[in-house]
Amino acid sequence: MENDGLVERSQRADRAGRLLEVERHPGFPGQMRFVRFSACALLTLASLTVGALSQERRASSSAGSERTVAILNGDYPDPSIVRDGDDFYLTNSAYDYVPGMLIWHSKDLRHWTPIARALSHQTGDIWAPDFIHYKGLFYIYFPAKGTNWVITARSPYGPWSEPIDLKVRGIDPGHVATPEGKRYLYVDSGKVIELAPDGLSTVGTLQKVYDGWAYPEEWAVECFCSESPKLIYRGGYYYLLTAEGGTSGPTTSHMAVLARSRNPMGPWENSPLNPLIHTSSAKEPWWSTGHATLIDNGRGQWFAVYHAYENGHRNLGRQILLSPVEWTADGWLKPLDPMAKGTAPVIVPNHQIHSEDLSKTELSLEWQFSGIASKDDYRINDGIISFEAEPDKLKVLHTQAANHNYEASVKLDVTPGAEAGLILFYGSKAYAGIGMSEGRIFNIRMARNSRGTAECADCRFLKLRLIDDDLSTYYSADGIVWKKTESSIDVSVYQTNALGNFSSIKLGIYGKGSGLVKIEQFTYHPLP
Repeated sequence: MENDGLVERSQRADRAGRLLEVERHPGFPGQMRFVRFSACALLTLASLTVGALSQERRASSSAGSERTVAILNGDYPDPSIVRDGDDFYLTNSAYDYVPGMLIWHSKDLRHWTPIARALSHQTGDIWAPDFIHYKGLFYIYFPAKGTNWVITARSPYGPWSEPIDLKVRGIDPGHVATPEGKRYLYVDSGKVIELAPDGLSTVGTLQKVYDGWAYPEEWAVECFCSESPKLIYRGGYYYLLTAEGGTSGPTTSHMAVLARSRNPMGPWENSPLNPLIHTSSAKEPWWSTGHATLIDNGRGQWFAVYHAYENGHRNLGRQILLSPVEWTADGWLKPLDPMAKGTAPVIVPNHQIHSEDLSKTELSLEWQFSGIASKDDYRINDGIISFEAEPDKLKVLHTQAANHNYEASVKLDVTPGAEAGLILFYGSKAYAGIGMSEGRIFNIRMARNSRGTAECADCRFLKLRLIDDDLSTYYSADGIVWKKTESSIDVSVYQTNALGNFSSIKLGIYGKGSGLVKIEQFTYHPLP
């Protein structure tokens, strides 16, 4: 599948004692890169791998197509993927962040580049979209605010339309069209409604047509939770791939199950090979695997694209995996790479943060805000990102760090009355790090100012260091000489089984109170 030369892989030991394989893009060095922005560049993060223990080269023709790989490291849950000729496009849950709905592009299904944001303003808490291409138009169907919406574009690069309310309840929409041009939208719990020919409105009412697959009673799951209906038409059959078992909870909870029918309204026949995707043991490299979409590469090979938690790193959120699947002689799918217990996860580090020219007045695509309504709520001028803090409202500029261990620092200018800092952000009521306000420096634990308060009227630099989920924080007046705060913080509990909401820890810069917060400089590098 790979067509861009040789790929290097390194292996590094993680804290659980397993080996984590990291696949490098050709042309990128293996050493750490330490980059900062000021004046006209915001952020450049990262090395593709740290502390390499061994390296190997292999030909790139088709060797990688037989392995399960993580293609998006970081929290990118509920993936939906579409192919247009030789181009692949992908998006995922957008939550309530601004700008929203990040779109990725690939030529080989392994190496991905962010290309656009489909939403520029707050549209609600968006989960599990469906990304399709139909008769020359791209559509993204998504749930938010108790209903389902659709946006369209001639190109995935945009511009994208304003959201249209379909006035259909349910979550996790999935689109399918018949060869004759009739269109349908599935939602959770096996329900479906017919769409108008243009796909922008509905006909009739929701009907329940599928009851799901009955997994063995002794399996440890979170709930039955029939969700994520994703459909394809092939060989005279409609294939329905759904998620069951719950997204989090036990490591074995989630799964993807397959059914087929001659009619898009059913009746549906479950696959005798179910589940297609499932974690059977906590010893496997990926936990809670599920929520899959099927895609072919245009050359006869098929894959499942789905999400999972990395073994031992649930607080990093749900990463996107790519697994080869194969059609059987009787028209069912089976996995080609069942993941063995104790094997090393293979990660293609596509999620990275690149330099940004702030004179362009646009954030890098990987960065988003929480706590704002639209892109009008922040400014980028003269190499500085600024926003107005508000009382009793947390605003956070954040990104996926996507490394187990790393160090980051920021230079801030905070006017009197405002508070700002550098944090690992899980949610508005769960974040940890270091803050500053009117000459005071303090630790933050579970969204509350904590121990470690210090006086430093000249301090404008804050730093955090994360090693094996232990977070330490520092402050400085010049960004050269640093003083550590009193308390370090264990952030392993910042994950959905403890806090809910299916979130992850994200590297963030926050502000609240009354006044102006200016972000003038940021540095980051991964640690072994």
